[in-house]
Amino acid sequence: MQFGHFDDQAREYVITTPHTPYPWINYLGTQDFFGLISHTGGGYSFYRDAKLRRLTRYRYNNVPVDDGGRYFSINDGGDVWSPGFRPYKTELDRFETRHGMGYTRITGERNGLEASVLFFVPVDTNAEIHQVTLTNTSDQDKSVSLFSFLEFCLWNAEDDQTNYQRNLSIGEVEVEDGAIYHKTEYRERRDHYAVYGVNAPIAGFDTDRDTFLGFGNGFDEAAVPHAATSGDSIASGWYPIASHHLKADLEPGETATYTFVLGYLENDRDDKWEAPGAINKAGARALLDRFATNEAADAAFAELNEYWDGLLGSYTVTSGDEKLDRSVNIWNQYQCMVTYNMSRSASYFETGMGRGMGFRDSSQDLLGFVHLVPERARERIIDIASTQFEDGSAYHQYQPLTKRGNHTLGSGFNDDPLWLILGVAAYVKETGDFGILDEMVPFDNDESKAATLMEHLRRSFNHPLVKAGPHGLPLIGRADWNDCLNLNCFSTEPGESFQTTGNKTGGVAESIFIAGMFCAIGPEYAALARRRGDDAEADRAEKAVADMRAAVTEHGWDGEWFLRAYDYYGNKVGTHETQDGQIWIEPQGYCVMGGVGVEDGKAVQALDSVRERLNTPHGIVLLNPAYTEYHVELGEVTSYPPGYKENAGIFCHNNPWVIIAETVVGRSEYAWEYWKQIAPAYREEISEVHRTEPYVYAQMIAGKDAARHGEAKNSWLTGTASWNFVAVSQHLLGVRPGYDGLIVDPCIGAEISEYTVRRQIRGATYVITVSNSGGKGASLTVDGQPIDGNEVPYAAPGATVEITATV
Repeated sequence: MQFGHFDDQAREYVITTPHTPYPWINYLGTQDFFGLISHTGGGYSFYRDAKLRRLTRYRYNNVPVDDGGRYFSINDGGDVWSPGFRPYKTELDRFETRHGMGYTRITGERNGLEASVLFFVPVDTNAEIHQVTLTNTSDQDKSVSLFSFLEFCLWNAEDDQTNYQRNLSIGEVEVEDGAIYHKTEYRERRDHYAVYGVNAPIAGFDTDRDTFLGFGNGFDEAAVPHAATSGDSIASGWYPIASHHLKADLEPGETATYTFVLGYLENDRDDKWEAPGAINKAGARALLDRFATNEAADAAFAELNEYWDGLLGSYTVTSGDEKLDRSVNIWNQYQCMVTYNMSRSASYFETGMGRGMGFRDSSQDLLGFVHLVPERARERIIDIASTQFEDGSAYHQYQPLTKRGNHTLGSGFNDDPLWLILGVAAYVKETGDFGILDEMVPFDNDESKAATLMEHLRRSFNHPLVKAGPHGLPLIGRADWNDCLNLNCFSTEPGESFQTTGNKTGGVAESIFIAGMFCAIGPEYAALARRRGDDAEADRAEKAVADMRAAVTEHGWDGEWFLRAYDYYGNKVGTHETQDGQIWIEPQGYCVMGGVGVEDGKAVQALDSVRERLNTPHGIVLLNPAYTEYHVELGEVTSYPPGYKENAGIFCHNNPWVIIAETVVGRSEYAWEYWKQIAPAYREEISEVHRTEPYVYAQMIAGKDAARHGEAKNSWLTGTASWNFVAVSQHLLGVRPGYDGLIVDPCIGAEISEYTVRRQIRGATYVITVSNSGGKGASLTVDGQPIDGNEVPYAAPGATVEITATV
């Protein structure tokens, strides 16, 4: 069952009913100001940090779900409704939400009145635009009242939901010329404020929630819209909001458009006030003046579309398969940009309060957006590396506002250091900017401990070697990529964090997955060293990788697949010798990506085991059989019900590692099949099963042991986005950057018989036309001349290179 459709020409997903299985959301913003918005107007806005600079309030786990957000209420002769259907749930004659690139347009029509609201954040602007257009489609005159509504958060989203003894006394606002200013705590430690204004005369306003709703009422019973009269209330403590009342008299066919602006402003500490108790509003007035006309908002919206035109032109494919094309050209890259901006901090499954930017998360996300915004990728790399410790380990997360390490979660996740190498390698391949390796970067943000980025990478490379266990395999620490495999935790206290509780120290629990990572990522470090002229370091690195491959072959093989780990007691994890959790997906993918077993047949044998034991029509499950009992020596993974999350759920983030591994051994049909199983566009027709958005990846799909096999959770913010883009663009379609040239190495199912990739990199454009019969291994011609191998040297900026490949 579908609840909408793709409009590829407009780069939109069109939702045609408010009754989707779950709120389907979009993201607004490209730089510092962001918003989450559902297809019925739910969500919230923030500046840079969803925890520390939250502008509007949102209640997770609410009943009804997704109540609260940006609401526009209409009173049409006593008939009260909203174009987004919620909160009134008044049935509409027509409903449509169009989620596009950085914008959402919600349209509702009832009784001859159409109301359309365009939500977007202009490029390089710390504000959100809400442009409302009312059109009288009837043959009668209409007198309509329009009410805006949003509820202010008191800035710190966590404190806003906990510290009521303080917060219910501190709310403050100002109102000037129809603009509503939120200034809670501005009188003391804050130098920032919010404004919500409109470019039209208002008939009234409200800033007190109880006045607007009526005490004890829900959003659907809001007193002011039903009365068609504002209370002109000034909030004093309690719950500050912003609502404007506008009146429109519309003749048949007549249209009225209003532009609302929600802005974030900062003042210098010594220039906070324009009069006693009155905010210095110069910045806000300039912002409102900038959008004083609807035409100015239209121009900003056009600029936003041009911005996305430029970004999405970096990599495009034309294949004849519309689902493949829309996935690659539009939605996968768009999701990669959202994960760049958000990491794992703010979605409808992450509150934005508990997690900041992840060290491993952001390093992997970089793989999917480095070709889009390489200059911002460079900045992100420096930010990430600055949270590394001198021993090569790192803070697992850092706050985006301060860029400082998150002490609550701390360190000790032993896969983290290697991801930095992978991210830097991707950036250097994309840009040719080897100079970044000479940048001085602090450890733990302490400039007195700064070293070159290359030195950071050296310590990252050495970390698994120094932190090695009895089999010569890397120690797992608190966890490796799978945060729920906690081999040193032994938690027995309810509510205790599996990741931050005090670890036992034994130096025995080892990760075959990190070993596979080392085998795959270590050669990138060696390549960087060699290109810098440090052959001795490159030789050392290559020997260490060879030794690790040997250790995995000797101690990490279970007979038909790769082991997952050794536990605290030295017992095998992921072995046929145990009843549950016999085979895990991660080492099968990453060990093969690292070249382990490729020459002796173990790689194919491991991947055959994946197909036999782990594959389902909805994707590849993480492990099998699912755990049915809690194992204190394994940790959180065994705490989930069978088939969910890490306990044999389909963790979509690691499926691409198997997809890439299949291309390593040349099995294009399997790689193509696995990619389609979890690609959102191919799952759209089962949206009633999948439940979350059919245009972006989810982190998890319920596995074959679950009650609701095929149901997705945790959409949007997942490393699945970047890794699936890497899998499809670089390995299936087979166009990926190398250090010295563009590599063309397709390995996609024969179903895609012909396709053309247009790739922009280092200032040149490459047009690659592929004739495909399946399998792997292409012969290339470049500008009409055959070449040996599959690497095309980089051309001069401005050049266009024509490449044909025959598989």
